[in-house]
Order: sequence, then structure tokens, then C-alpha cells
Amino acid sequence: MNLFAPEVVADPQTFYERLRTEHGPVAPVLVAGDLPAWLVLGYRENLEVARTSTRFTRDSRVWNLALQGKVPADSPLLPMTEWKPMVRFAEGEAHRRLRSAINDSLAGLNRRGVRRYVTRFANELIDGFCTEGRADLVAQFAQHLPMHVMAKLLGIPDHAAPSLVRATQDLMTGAKTAVASNEHIVTTLRQVVAQKRAVPGNDIASRLIGHPAELSDMEVAQNLRVALVIGNETTVGLVASTLRMVHTDPRCRASLAGGHMTLPDAVEQILWDEPPFRTMVGRWAVADTELGGQKIKAGDLMLLALAAGNVDPAIRPDLTASLLGNRSHLAFGGGAHECPGQDISRAIAETGIDTLLGRLPDISLAVPEDELTWNRAWLTRHLASLPVTFTPKRPTEPAQPFSVAGASEAGQDLGQGRDATQRRDTVPWPDGAASPAPRWPSLRRRFAHWLR
Repeated sequence: MNLFAPEVVADPQTFYERLRTEHGPVAPVLVAGDLPAWLVLGYRENLEVARTSTRFTRDSRVWNLALQGKVPADSPLLPMTEWKPMVRFAEGEAHRRLRSAINDSLAGLNRRGVRRYVTRFANELIDGFCTEGRADLVAQFAQHLPMHVMAKLLGIPDHAAPSLVRATQDLMTGAKTAVASNEHIVTTLRQVVAQKRAVPGNDIASRLIGHPAELSDMEVAQNLRVALVIGNETTVGLVASTLRMVHTDPRCRASLAGGHMTLPDAVEQILWDEPPFRTMVGRWAVADTELGGQKIKAGDLMLLALAAGNVDPAIRPDLTASLLGNRSHLAFGGGAHECPGQDISRAIAETGIDTLLGRLPDISLAVPEDELTWNRAWLTRHLASLPVTFTPKRPTEPAQPFSVAGASEAGQDLGQGRDATQRRDTVPWPDGAASPAPRWPSLRRRFAHWLR
């Protein structure tokens, strides 16, 4: 089965379940150019690959097909597999060095500062369509909100965000222009690094540049790239899928009727049922080994089917059972390479959707649910369009520009002052631990018209 085949891209989960039935938790597949790979479908097997770097490495330089010259220079796989000096491909001490710089840079952000930026950009996007009474919440909201927030956090100029949205989408679809789009992203980030090295700001790029690990300009640019691409695509899918769920999913409505479901609960349910990255390119066998009954050769490419792992009958025999409070899904990976920015993704989704529902509380689908369409990306899956109607509203008053001038303004921007941890309004991001869910209003209040 070729994962790039149109019928597989259109409905990957159906084909993945067929593979599980035929091959078990690990299945042989083909990717672009009919190159062979292994698709890891089992939950436990996914964790085994993610957590055992002595058997399965992130270092793509061991890929046997690349070493044999079988991967074309224009392969759409290259932006995701070609080795670069970034945390995604690092192992051992190199990984610890880069990961510490990233963790420390993220620790400089605070929850309130991030959410204020999400609210600002969400309101700006909503103002663009709120007077019309109808909108496409994917094209006009979900596809743009994460990139604008991520750009601000990373130190990228606002005007660069739209072209980065298009380039990132190109990478995810595996288009023929994926290599050119990747080069556009890298060029943009190199310019950012040069600017920030000359004039540092209160952003992640500047923190990486100034970190004691002494990252090179190439290392800073490449690690910003992986944060931008993975973080944006993850959050676009999370926002789009959660918006669909709260308007269509019977499980959501049932919980609403009981008054128990909050917006963070809905987000976590989506991370279980529809993880934004359904499949992750990501590991190579260090030596000949065995996994899930399959004989894996040294250098073989392993693809982690995160969505298939989340619904593995071995750990979820009843897909309707409640998962409230359970964050053991695979949506953000696992092991030493588990996504360090997952709480930022959650914050963008939760705050952005909460802002939207607060502004336009009577949103309803403009088409039947079975007419909704999905994107055509081999790694990700989310709505391509979400047409809705609502009562037209006036735009908000023009927002005052946010200050990112210095760490002393920790309560208003993204940084932390020396005593920030002692202030209620500057709670730092947790380091290596999941944060408790914020106290969001119940969705029941947001959708009271459903329950009348």
C-alpha cells in the first residue's frame, strides 16, 4: 500500500485498520517514489520505537535507501527526512544540548502572555468576517491563527506569516514544490536569526541565540523551522477539529447536557480521536531487529501512525468510553523527543476557540456534516473547510499594540522578570510536566441554545 495514493490520503484510517488486520501492529508500506517503509500501528509498538533510541534513532543519516542513492533530490520526503543540525534529528549528548536550549527558551514564556497574544490575533481574524454572518472557519480562522501566534513567539515579523502558512501547507501535502517551500521557510528564518543576533528581542529566537549552549546560526534557524512547521500544523488541525467536534459530535453534546465537558476536555478528546499528525516520519532502525512480529533491517524507515496507535484495540477496546483527564495519547509523540511545545498548542486552540465562541455564540454549520471536506495531506488530516453561519456582529474596538520591549513587563507580554514566579499573572510554563487544565467555563453555557 502506498501512503501517497489518493484513496489512502483521502481516508487513511480505513486503510490503516485494513493493514492492522492483515499485518498486525507493524505493516510494510510504500511512500513517495514507491520507497519501502514500515508503518507502526500499535500503541505499545509506537511507544517502544519512540522511547528506545538504542534500537530506533532519529538520526536520518543511517537511512539505508538514502545511503544507496535511491531517494531523488526532489523527493517530497526530503524536507522531513534530510538530516539537519536540529533537535528533531539529534540523539544523545547532541540532543540534550539542543533540547535544553529549547526548554529554557520556552520556560521564558508565561501562560498569560501567550494567551493574550492568542486573544489579540483571534479578535483580529474574527473582525475580518464577523459582520458578514457567515464564514469558513478553516480558511478564515484556523489556518491563520496558529501561524500568527507562532511567528510572534519565535520573533518572525507579522508580514511574513501569510507566505509561511502557504509554504507549510505545501510541505504537509507532499507537493512537488515541497522542497522549494521548505527553502522559503529556511531563508525567512535565516533572516530572522541575523536580525535577532544584531538586535535581540523578547522572543524564542533571541533566547536560543543567547543561550549558554552557544547554538550556531544554522542550528537556531533549523530548530526554529521545526518548531514553526510542526507547531503550526499541529495547532491548525487541533483548532479545526475541535470546532467541528463542539458543533457536531454527539459525545460532546451528551457531555454538555451533563454539564461536565470543558473546552480543554474537548481538545484532549480530539487529541485522542483525531490527532493533527496522523502519521509522523521519524525513526530509523539502528540495526537488524524485530518489532510487532516483523523483521526490520538496519536503516529501515519507521513511520509512527499516531492516530492508529490511539485507537489500538489493545488499549481502547471501547472507543466510546470516557477519556476525561487522560493525556496518555500519542498526539505529541513520546520519549525524549516528545513535543516540548505541546502546551503552547493547547493554549492557542483553547484560547482561540474560546474567543471565537464568546464573540459569536450562535455559530451553526452552514452545510450538513456529511458534506464537510478534508485536506489532502499524507501526514496530517483536518478539515479543509468549515462553513458556518451566525448573527452578524460589529468588529471590536481597534486593539492597542502589545509591548514586547522588555522582561520587566512580564504581566503584559511574553517574558518573565526576575521575580515573575512570585506573581500570580506570570505563571511560567512547566518544564517537562503536563500543566493542569485551566478553569474554562463549561461548554454548556456556550451552547445553551442546543439544550433548550
